[in-house]
Amino acid sequence: MKMHNPPHPGEVLRTLCLEPLGLTVTETARALGVSRKTLSAILNGRAGISPEMAVRLSIAFDTSAESWLNQQALFDLWEAEKKRGRLKVKKLSAA
Repeated sequence: MKMHNPPHPGEVLRTLCLEPLGLTVTETARALGVSRKTLSAILNGRAGISPEMAVRLSIAFDTSAESWLNQQALFDLWEAEKKRGRLKVKKLSAA
């Protein structure tokens, strides 16, 4: 069953990881070994979670990389489904 309007993983990261621990973007980026700009783009929904970032987050927050990638996939699929009606695709069937 597809989730209805899933949150961007950056929103989840901010509300469930950074805010409860009182972490700033700067110190979190430093701990993850990425730039502040990179982390900020994720937190603000301008960039997605890559497999490498998923591994970094799993190490830093003791979570699974799969959970981060699954969140990203659900979000991406939701966004793609919203454009379904505008896609020019023909149904294929056996001859």
